[in-house]
Amino acid sequence: MSGEAELELPSVEFLATYMVMIAFAGLISSLNMHVTSPEMRKQAMKDLGVKLGKIGKTLKEIERKTFHLCGLLVPLIYALLLEYGLTRRDCAKICWSITASGWTLDILRLNIKFISDNFPLNPILREKERKQLSGACFFSLGCTLAVSFFPPAVAMTSILFLVLGDMSAALIGRSFGGDVVVVKLGREGKKSVEGSMAMFFVCCVLGFTVFSQIHLREYPVVIGAAVATLTELYEPFGLNDNLTIPLLSSLALTWGFARIHNCERENPVIGPLLWYRNH
Repeated sequence: MSGEAELELPSVEFLATYMVMIAFAGLISSLNMHVTSPEMRKQAMKDLGVKLGKIGKTLKEIERKTFHLCGLLVPLIYALLLEYGLTRRDCAKICWSITASGWTLDILRLNIKFISDNFPLNPILREKERKQLSGACFFSLGCTLAVSFFPPAVAMTSILFLVLGDMSAALIGRSFGGDVVVVKLGREGKKSVEGSMAMFFVCCVLGFTVFSQIHLREYPVVIGAAVATLTELYEPFGLNDNLTIPLLSSLALTWGFARIHNCERENPVIGPLLWYRNH
């Protein structure tokens, strides 16, 4: 419409470049973890100020979360497929196929002893995941829903919130949780203020950089980061946060960007999700 400003999301080229840089940084971190000796890791923890009693648990959490960096492949491959010429719908179909396969395999793991005994991800499964669906299933479903229903920039950012934001909450929480603020948070009172603040900060940095060219980006980014952090903290509806973080943070980002979009229009869009129909 003439006279009305249109809010442009980051281009596919920008997203592809950004995701390549993030994935490369994740790869370097993962390789550094694997080539460093246990003694050097322990010394690094001491140098960073981690208390002796927390070093063992922190190193185990780092090993688990290092594998979780593989989740960066999702926004990376998504961005590259879009740049190659595939549509969002094409990518969503691929995601649904992978998700269906993953859920089928995990259900078989829970019901067939041979598969359960030889499951390749057994070493990194949490104890509670050995008798129930793994977090990977919910991660796949959460990413698939984000890709299916939200613009690429929003979906990719919400997945980064999950992979890097959740990782920062876990690592900082394990390393320094309770050192400064003794109050415990979360549904079971086991999570720390330090971990939640780390996640909020990391999510904000990710959002500010992905949407760096958008005017008033601070408003939707802070809302999205806050929703992601609170979702990780309290696990609303009792659902796995691998599912709810990308979904709810995508909704929050969508609502926030729709609000600033309407601020620059003479005729506001009715309904916060309708602005994204053509994006």
